[in-house]
Amino acid sequence: MLRIKSFNTAYLYDDDELEAKDEIFNQYKYALAHIGIDFYREDVQEIILKSIVGMEDALRATIAYWYWKQANSEEFEHPNAFLIKALQEQWKPYNWQDHYLDNSNFKNPCDQWWQDAALHWGYDFRNQWVVDINENDAGEIFIIFSTRNRLSLRVAKQWGWERLKEYILEQSQMMNYF
Repeated sequence: MLRIKSFNTAYLYDDDELEAKDEIFNQYKYALAHIGIDFYREDVQEIILKSIVGMEDALRATIAYWYWKQANSEEFEHPNAFLIKALQEQWKPYNWQDHYLDNSNFKNPCDQWWQDAALHWGYDFRNQWVVDINENDAGEIFIIFSTRNRLSLRVAKQWGWERLKEYILEQSQMMNYF
């Protein structure tokens, strides 16, 4: 997932301002991505970068509206346009509830994968072989193993839990061989 600092025109903005925006953005980005916001669109990036006042309220308004649509069995059409308008007009959330962010679909994929690895492999195996899972500024997520190898989360998910475990064990045997 992108960070505001990784948006194409981020270098035009003050570092302190970007850091403050990034802190707010990071709280809501996974929820917004899940509901359909495309952070790779230039118009979405531009409006987020330009929003100084009311950014958090507009992000919350977008998520609250998505919840309202869900509760009324309606589809949330044009989420990018909704977010852009919410940011332009500095909308305030209607009936925001902090627990909205507790939705399991809104979790950081790094944290979610870390928890899932313990469920599939057990804590001992995960803790022995997985050093970290993190996201770079471009939004790419990598798993770092104790064998010093890295693998993208996307590839790991394609392989599945058993094949990934076999890969880790093969890499550990190769390390012991050399």
